[in-house]
Order: sequence, then C-alpha cells, then structure tokens
Amino acid sequence: MARPPGLTPFLALLALSAAARPAGAQHNCTCPTNKMSVCSLDGPGGSCRCRALGSGVLLDCSRLTAKCLLLQARARAPPRGRSLVSPGPLAIVDNDGLYDPECDGEGRFKARQCNGTSVCWCVNSVGVRRTDKGDLGLQCAGVVRTHRILIHLRHGPDAALNHSFLDAELRQLFRQRYGLRAAFLHAVRYDAPTIQIELRQNASQKAPGDVDIGDAAYYFERDVKGESLFPGHRGAGLPVRGGPLPVEHTLIYYLDEEPPEFTMRRLTAGIIAVIAVVSVALVAGVVILVITNWKRSGKYKKVEIKELGELRREPSL
Repeated sequence: MARPPGLTPFLALLALSAAARPAGAQHNCTCPTNKMSVCSLDGPGGSCRCRALGSGVLLDCSRLTAKCLLLQARARAPPRGRSLVSPGPLAIVDNDGLYDPECDGEGRFKARQCNGTSVCWCVNSVGVRRTDKGDLGLQCAGVVRTHRILIHLRHGPDAALNHSFLDAELRQLFRQRYGLRAAFLHAVRYDAPTIQIELRQNASQKAPGDVDIGDAAYYFERDVKGESLFPGHRGAGLPVRGGPLPVEHTLIYYLDEEPPEFTMRRLTAGIIAVIAVVSVALVAGVVILVITNWKRSGKYKKVEIKELGELRREPSL
C-alpha cells in the first residue's frame, strides 16, 4: 500500500528527531528508590541524574538512599517537599524524633550530631542518640555500629496468617524490594497478632555494595506507615500478597555493638521520683530487718545470760 505523498517527509522528520533525542528523554526521569529527590537530564549523553532533596548529593538510584540523607531531606526541604513524607511521630525507639543530621561523604551519620545550637550528642550508625546531650565540647570516639534490629508489628484482630507464608513473604520483600541480602534477615517470628522481624549485620559481614540493615528498616517502616519513599507507592500496611496487611502498632529497637552511655540525667522527673521512692522503701525495709534481727539477737543473749546466772547460783556437788 503506497503512502500518501505528503506523509513520507513527515515520517522521515519524525524518525530523525527520535534518533537525535537523548536516550534519557525516552523514559521518565525519576529516582525509582527515592521520591525525595530532584532529577534532570544533565548527565553524560543527556542521561537522567538525581540528587537528594535538601542536600544536593548525587544519588545512586539503583539502591536505597542512606537514612542520613533522607532525614536531611525531611528537615531541609521546603514545605511542599516535606509533604512527600508525613511529619508524624516516628514509631521507633528514638525520643529525639526528626532533626537535621550531619552526614559524611558516603551519606552516613557522623558520630556527633548537634541541633543547630550548642547542644550536641553522639549517635549510632542509624542516627539514634546513644549518649546524654552535652555542649559543643562533647567528644564522640566514633560511630558505633548498630548490628541488630528488632522490628515489632501488631496487625489487626481480624487478620490470621500462616507463619510459613509470612516468613516467605517477608524474606522475599526485604530481598527484592529493599535489596537486602537474605543472610541479613535473621528470623521472622509470629505469635498472632505480633510479628517480629530480626535483622543482623556485623561490620565484618557487610561487603561493599551491601544494603545497610538500618536503611532497609527505615524504608520498611515508611512503607508500613503509608509514607513510602518509593515513587507511586500508595497505601499503609505490611506489603504482602493480596494487598497491604493493616498494622496497628510499629516499634523498632536498635542494638549496638557497644552499650549506650546514658546517665540518670536522661531519665524524666517522674521516673527519678519513682526510683527515689523505691530506694527509700528499700532502705526502710533493710533498717526494719536489721532492727528486727537485733532485737531477736538481744533476746537470745538475755536468755543465755539469765540461764548462765542461774547455773552459777546452783551449789556445786
């Protein structure tokens, strides 16, 4: 079938423009692993390059973005950018909540963090405070690695899961969605309605290019909360086959390679008051016990002395 005379030049022009178009322009220029980013076709040959929102750090969008850079984006981005991730309370054991962290050249947390004033503290590798707050003279020996993470979830009362199914689903989720090596998901425990996911990763086990368990746990938390960091993801709950499983409660515990260095100053006034009352009660109990024992001991001594005196008064045979 012959083409209409006027159509041939148009098709040739269209083919020429398509061939001259940069390869990156033929697809959507976004970061598939971090929606809190700014992307443009300014890479080599017009390829897509993405930078972290708030810091401008160049991202590797083939893997998860480091948690430190994500917190920077939340703290530094304008209001429209912050709306990408809900500023609601974090369901983790981190009483300090959101702050603007300092990251090193690889996007990891620096050992010492400050809040923009003269208040500073030391953090672990996932950015959670592990010391009392101090002044600008506070010294941190180095970043203490978090080598074990326990994720506690509680689903709704109407859900009933098979443990084997849940174990397989979660292992596949962390491997495929977050890129975490299977060896780092240590265990999945289920006692309805509580789910526990245990991640383990020592410094000696983590090879170059491995996803950090702290980053994987943070992405997972945001997915469960309905605040996913992946573009286009909607809905809250545990992402398993058949749709997200509603989760009523999420709590994450971080275990470091070295114990935390908190003192009594970290405790609230109420807790200190309770400790003081318990201490007074213990002291009072010890005093009562000592007095009681002393009285009993004194009674026995008096009896012994009395009997001894009576024996001495008896005439000798």
